[in-house]
Amino acid sequence: MSLIPSFFGNRRTNVFDSFSLDVWDPFDGFPLSTNFPSSARETSAVANARIDWKETPEAHLFKVDVPGLKKEEVKVEVEDGCILQISGERSKEQDEKNDKWHRVERSSGKFLRRFRLPENAKLEQVKAAMENGVLTVTVPKEEAKKPEVKAIDISG
Repeated sequence: MSLIPSFFGNRRTNVFDSFSLDVWDPFDGFPLSTNFPSSARETSAVANARIDWKETPEAHLFKVDVPGLKKEEVKVEVEDGCILQISGERSKEQDEKNDKWHRVERSSGKFLRRFRLPENAKLEQVKAAMENGVLTVTVPKEEAKKPEVKAIDISG
């Protein structure tokens, strides 16, 4: 359950989650007019990269919706040994001089999402795959260390 009220949009981010590095965009979901500066439109594109993060016993799985992008247009990086960064850019369609747009709803621009990985992440084994507009990043986990138990002989 999200701790962010529903009027902030359908975000699953928990404001108290120390692993999430998302920044809330107050303009997310609002139609942007052409009067806004390009930086405001790019901020909107950042918010449009939707990501699901699931933890299994073996790994952390990140699924990112990137419809229409090629794998060459998306970058997956591990920064400072603990930050997973997923970024890319959706190019704007080329306008012809005689084109007349009736509606523009698909976003274009750069997107960037960052997540602080837990200490048990095996960073040297991170894998990424893209299929049907969905990028899947798999971050394997180290096995949980079982506490060492040493039997002590009782004298007497």
